[in-house]
Amino acid sequence: MLTARLFMLQRITALVMAPLVFGHLAVMIYAIRGGLSTGAILSRTQGSLPWAFFYGSFVVAVSVHAAIGVRVIATETLRVRGIFLNLLSGVLCGFLLLMGLRAVFSVTML
Repeated sequence: MLTARLFMLQRITALVMAPLVFGHLAVMIYAIRGGLSTGAILSRTQGSLPWAFFYGSFVVAVSVHAAIGVRVIATETLRVRGIFLNLLSGVLCGFLLLMGLRAVFSVTML
């Protein structure tokens, strides 16, 4: 039952990530073609709740998606099972969340 729920959760996070990836690529292309400097980009994102929500959502979806993917790979290739498997995927998800949200905070709130 847990496997089926994780399977569905990974698919849902992929559905969330798809438009965010396209949005991120569109913003990057706009910034590059517009000749925006790093300072100009940061001046537009500082204090912006919409950008914090956009990239924060991205970080959450990627963290969950990646942790589930690594969990599946560890199960299939390394034959990791049980508590160690849960610990591995939980720690990876937490690490990605912490680092990603820290980056989002730095770019949008400081």
